[in-house]
Amino acid sequence: MKHIWLLLVRGYISVGMFFYFRKIKIHNIQNVPKNKPVLLLSNHQNALLDALLIATKCGRFSYFLTRASVFNKPLIAKILKSLQMLPVYRIRDGWGNLANNNAIFETCSSLLNKSASIVIFPEGNHSLKRTVRPLSKGFTRIVLETLDKNPKLDLQLLPVGLNYLHADKFPDSTSIYFGEPIEAKTYISENRNETVLNLKIKIQTEIANLTTNISKDNYDDTLKQLNKLDVDFLNPIVVNNCVASGFSDCESIKTNNLKFLKQVFKVLLVIIFILPFIVWKCFVKPKIKDIEFLSTFRFAIVVTLAPLWLISVSFVLAITFGWQLAISYILASLCITLLAVKL
Repeated sequence: MKHIWLLLVRGYISVGMFFYFRKIKIHNIQNVPKNKPVLLLSNHQNALLDALLIATKCGRFSYFLTRASVFNKPLIAKILKSLQMLPVYRIRDGWGNLANNNAIFETCSSLLNKSASIVIFPEGNHSLKRTVRPLSKGFTRIVLETLDKNPKLDLQLLPVGLNYLHADKFPDSTSIYFGEPIEAKTYISENRNETVLNLKIKIQTEIANLTTNISKDNYDDTLKQLNKLDVDFLNPIVVNNCVASGFSDCESIKTNNLKFLKQVFKVLLVIIFILPFIVWKCFVKPKIKDIEFLSTFRFAIVVTLAPLWLISVSFVLAITFGWQLAISYILASLCITLLAVKL
């Protein structure tokens, strides 16, 4: 039953993402181990969308370490746990709650011993800045505790790079790069501190190769120059090479010659989904304080209010004018949505 529930949720979210993103590019999906215990370790830019992309595109039903504060309400906590999310506590949640992580880390070790897949965002927070921030050592604790109990376990560490063209805009495009799997036990040494440091350096280096990684020194100037060159942020290898070459070896995105037509369909899209658009524009968006959550809440509107509005209008049309018009309205709405998003 749980498998069916996860299949249904993943399928629904995948459909939502198809209508939300202009392009979703997946690279090296074959690197994701199918039957081995694995920690997927990703950069974290775009709040919940990061987790949803990995959940729907990695090819496995993964568990996710999620900040504990979102589990505060019993009903929400029950739903999140049904989706294989595990609460992890941070200092901001109170020093007294940190001890609760012991049970969570034990759960992770137990799951890995059953060849499960667990997703962790080791930066510990999210930011739209195109840089890989220093990693916390939480993931290394899971690695060490798991291998302490089962030294022969073939635990794999898989770096993941998430890339967005314009993370705060709609429609956006994204690319996911799955790196080469790393055999965790090869990094274990007698010196525990040395093991932790080596694991952090290795994973940070690998993630930095899979996403645009701009140094904090002259970050604003570098980003401004990259935007001026109109580079393709969906291709981090090319972008990182561009920066490393001092902007002498760079590639620009091809110009879209359908901008006017695209704008026409975006206006039509607003007209068709006028009520969800008003709710988003006037009530939801103004209350979002952190720009990192902008796309998450926008996507939530797309997968909840937009379908409900489409169904409601279609039902009224069917009752008033007949099912032929209602079905025509649904098909026309879906076509306009696709053209507005995909052009």
